[in-house]
Amino acid sequence: MRIAVHGAGGFTGRLTVAEVRRRGFTPVLVGRNEERLRRSAAAAGVRDAEVRVAGLAEGEALAAAFADCAAVINCAGPFTVLGEPVVRAALAARTHYLDTAGEEGFIREVLDGFHEEAVRAGVAVVPAMTDDGAPGDLIARLVAERVSAAAGPVPEVAEVLVADLRGRGVASRGTARSMVAVSERVASERVVSEREVPGKDVPGPEMSGRGVVDGGGPSVVDTEEGPVDVEAFALPGAVTVPRHVRVRRVRTVIRAEVAALFAALTPDVVDSVPEIPDEAARAASRWLMLAEATGTGGGRARGWVTGSDAYRMTAVIAVEGARRLAEDGAPAGTLAPAQAFDPAGFLDHLTTHGVTWQVTPA
Repeated sequence: MRIAVHGAGGFTGRLTVAEVRRRGFTPVLVGRNEERLRRSAAAAGVRDAEVRVAGLAEGEALAAAFADCAAVINCAGPFTVLGEPVVRAALAARTHYLDTAGEEGFIREVLDGFHEEAVRAGVAVVPAMTDDGAPGDLIARLVAERVSAAAGPVPEVAEVLVADLRGRGVASRGTARSMVAVSERVASERVVSEREVPGKDVPGPEMSGRGVVDGGGPSVVDTEEGPVDVEAFALPGAVTVPRHVRVRRVRTVIRAEVAALFAALTPDVVDSVPEIPDEAARAASRWLMLAEATGTGGGRARGWVTGSDAYRMTAVIAVEGARRLAEDGAPAGTLAPAQAFDPAGFLDHLTTHGVTWQVTPA
């Protein structure tokens, strides 16, 4: 099975190429610079790599590069700037699409803007298959199910909180660039309509509230290690959770110290960030996604997912998602991670990579 990795010349792309090969699949490296792609293949330990050169402005060539692949994993950010042509090329090729985007605005545009095209193409389009987007969305679905007031396939709750509680750690230049690109498009709180959507088993794009931005959200999140100061921040869950949970409000937050770090990023600072973070530092770092749901009757449930080396885990998540789309299938259209995949089953797969997760009453 061929899996195309667009942006394979970058850091996350290289890790994803290596993970595709580790899983026994054939990586197809796609990008605009052949020399960079071949260096990336060598660094990933992939000999005789399939390299296909196509730029973002070359729509037909890009679609042709994807055409015989079971899925496309787009790793080239900032997605807000560079992502749309890759989605369109995957749809033209009728190839399943996933990406490693964490940019809330881009994720919303994909989910809301490409649904009908994906249905017509007969493929699944799943953004936010990254270390914060997928685990955060999957665990949010599970805690919502725990306190839902409604029977059936769509949980109904009053509020969902999604918190990225990792501390200041390693970051790549690509991550820093994405944070700068998204800084002017932050939308940290979404209020979602409670109306029913006749004939739909799950909320569709019309259920995704445009929401309001008020800088709200808790200032402290209690954890097993004590209270953590947090600030409102636009995480992927702000737009993915309302796709599959009927919820009055979704709030997303990160550690206050990390928010301050992102706020201090400028183009000059970004240029000083290493393109490839130190491997030992990555291995020693931890990430933690926490979700809490409050039921319409006041009951609460909490869940968390944690692991090490967020960049390696992003590659694992993206490739496992591509495998599941290709081998197990998913409904055609634009999908949040929890719509495309069984949440508990996907998280259980991640435990084979050192991830732990749990859902408990709050």
